[in-house]
Amino acid sequence: MASHSFLLLATAILAAAFSAARGCTPSDRAALLAFRSALNEPYLGLFNSWTGANCCLNWHGVSCDATTGRVTDVDLRGESEDPIFEKSGRSGYMTGKLSPAICSIDTLTTLVVADWKAIAGDIPPCLTALSSLRILDLIGNKLSGEIPADVGKLSRLTVLNLADNALTGKIPASITKLNSLKHLDLSNNQLSGEIPQNFGDLTMLSRALLSRNQLTGLIPVSVSKIYRLADLDLSANRLSGSVPFELGRMSVLSTLNLDSNNFKGLIPSSLLSNPGMGILNLSRNGFEGTIPDVFGSHSYFMALDLSYNNLKGRVPGSLSSAKFIGHLDLSHNHLCGSIPVGSPFDHLEASSFSYNDCLCGNPLKTC
Repeated sequence: MASHSFLLLATAILAAAFSAARGCTPSDRAALLAFRSALNEPYLGLFNSWTGANCCLNWHGVSCDATTGRVTDVDLRGESEDPIFEKSGRSGYMTGKLSPAICSIDTLTTLVVADWKAIAGDIPPCLTALSSLRILDLIGNKLSGEIPADVGKLSRLTVLNLADNALTGKIPASITKLNSLKHLDLSNNQLSGEIPQNFGDLTMLSRALLSRNQLTGLIPVSVSKIYRLADLDLSANRLSGSVPFELGRMSVLSTLNLDSNNFKGLIPSSLLSNPGMGILNLSRNGFEGTIPDVFGSHSYFMALDLSYNNLKGRVPGSLSSAKFIGHLDLSHNHLCGSIPVGSPFDHLEASSFSYNDCLCGNPLKTC
């Protein structure tokens, strides 16, 4: 029995060694070379290692499955700690386009072509046929056009990062079918239209970063169903309406940035009373009414920014009972009355309360 197990192990080792010696498949090698031919990297000589028959051996950024010899990862990052970058003392710069040839490597699990600053053109729609893809990271280029409509076919995708490009069009409705997605970053593009109403179907999501686009409409209430969501950034868009009260009931949500939109109505008290909320930015909107007086010993805000709104009334006295308030900005509103005494007010500067109607007391002038 032991000898049989030994034979099986030896056979597996020999098979792996044979596969490694055999190198990558000719079709994968050809696809990589076609992909390379559409790109121009003028400074680092990044592709100088892409020579020889075996693309699984010392090709920069290329990894393969040891058993099959098929390419699994293409990881080309222009902001890297790789010795090539460290010796040159510069970050990456690459022009050209993303060739659809990469789509013929149907075993790809990771495709990273990030932070090259000048890679332009469209995202090849054929990428959505790579059924094994888990990471698609194209951040920091000049990609244009629309996000492929059937991106939802990438059922194993856990990371989708298309930030810092020039993408246009709407967020595809099919994106809500990415049941394994944990990290979504579409920030700093030119995306328009509304956030899909069933965005909450992305139940595995922990980070949703959609800031600095041209998104319109309301925040879908379904977002509150994403029980793992810790970081939601919708800032610097054209979103409007009121903020769903349900967002404040999310137990994991710790960072919420809604600044620089067109939100109106009252600030949901649930956002300020949520014990897990650590960073809340509602500045530069049209929020009205008073600041809910719902703070307590559970309140721990590293940053709370309600500036540049239409808030009235007094500064909530319950802020004095907060466990910690690191940064507080209530400036540029219509607040009035005496600023409460004690912590956290004893370490805040006058700029936290400036440009209100009639606030007084430390750190402002006395009443």
